[in-house]
Amino acid sequence: MKNKELFQGKNILIVGLAKSGFAAAKLLHSFGANVVVNDKQPREGNQEAEALEKLGVAVECGGHPLTLLDQPIDFIVKNPGIPYQNPLLAEASKRNLPIYTEVEIAGLISEAEIIAITGSNGKTTTTTLIGEMLKNSSKSPIVAGNIGTVFSEVASQATKEDILVAELSSFQLMGTEKFQPRISVFLNLFEAHLDYHGSLEEYGKAKAKVTENQDENDYVIYNADDLQVTELMKHSKAQHIPFSVHKQLKNGAYLKDHSLYFQNQKIIELKEIVLPGKHNLSNILAAAAAAILAGAELEQIQIVLKTFAGVKHRLQYVGEFEGRRFYNDSKATNILATNAALTAFETPVILLAGGLDRGNSFDDLIPSLKNVKILVTFGQTAEKLIEAGKQAGIETIKRADNVEDAVPAAFSLSQAGDVILLSPACASWDQYKTFEQRGDMFINSVHKL
Repeated sequence: MKNKELFQGKNILIVGLAKSGFAAAKLLHSFGANVVVNDKQPREGNQEAEALEKLGVAVECGGHPLTLLDQPIDFIVKNPGIPYQNPLLAEASKRNLPIYTEVEIAGLISEAEIIAITGSNGKTTTTTLIGEMLKNSSKSPIVAGNIGTVFSEVASQATKEDILVAELSSFQLMGTEKFQPRISVFLNLFEAHLDYHGSLEEYGKAKAKVTENQDENDYVIYNADDLQVTELMKHSKAQHIPFSVHKQLKNGAYLKDHSLYFQNQKIIELKEIVLPGKHNLSNILAAAAAAILAGAELEQIQIVLKTFAGVKHRLQYVGEFEGRRFYNDSKATNILATNAALTAFETPVILLAGGLDRGNSFDDLIPSLKNVKILVTFGQTAEKLIEAGKQAGIETIKRADNVEDAVPAAFSLSQAGDVILLSPACASWDQYKTFEQRGDMFINSVHKL
């Protein structure tokens, strides 16, 4: 671990606990920083707050009082999910106080090289693929970030013999200033999280911070089929490594003669790849390019692509019951992800969709609903999705209270040969804490059948 001295004696306010705030507080306290933690949850029953206080960290719970800014503060570390419009953070910005996420801390202290993956969709699949492809290489891969383990916590333990493979959201990247990964990956850009960022332009700028500090010794891998991503990458100083499913690229990853290539080297024939869905070809191209640049062995890449069937909650095959196949795609939290999921099936689909209403319409989903024979909706967006289903010509549409009720409702309307797919096209936060919890509820309901 390096640069610990940068934080010694600094006055740091951490806003929001959860996993990232808790890990950052412990870490910065161990560096000798003067840490104050603020969490909106009540003090009673707050185990993280209790654990930090035992370490000697000051914790204030139950809200975000502006008086916290009256004490000396060098910078703030915020939970990624807390918007900058939060009154405390808005006031901090007025006072020109730097506001970071723990990703900034991770980048400063890590001795290991970093591969950072971002994009609107496919981050988890691509990150997992890269981690698997780098096994048995010269450096040990450690997967972290938005995919599970807190990035700064992992970075504090990593050595030069490791390589960190981190899935990073726009929320996390927005709070960085000097973050410089060795390899960055920008998968795609689609209208999402506009309630947080305000516009697609601001959302794209936040994503593009993954390459903002890279130089000519670094690599940026990006989707040449996405015009918005390509435009944003014009400002990157890193070596450009494009990937495409439509064009053959001398300096990138591409498809030719029913095979996957990287810089004119054949990697694998498409028929040998087991990961389902046409949309996953882009993820595979990006992952292979990153893995090769990071030192992965060709044989290991081939083994992964011949065996890797997907990650939990992303087009996850749950099982078959009375001729119906069930798939959990709870991580499809926007329209693009659900569009991609629907293209993965040629048989009739019964779609379970709905969730948090972010104010968007579902007009862009309508063309993909042509293969949907039955639509079951739930959550805040249920009525909007019903209207989209009607416009798509779906004859059978049913509203359920939640995912647990949607599964038996879908089954009762189905017949042998159907696919029953949870692909919500919405975030989960109206009814569930996380998309993982929503997906687990789907799996549990399928098992109850």
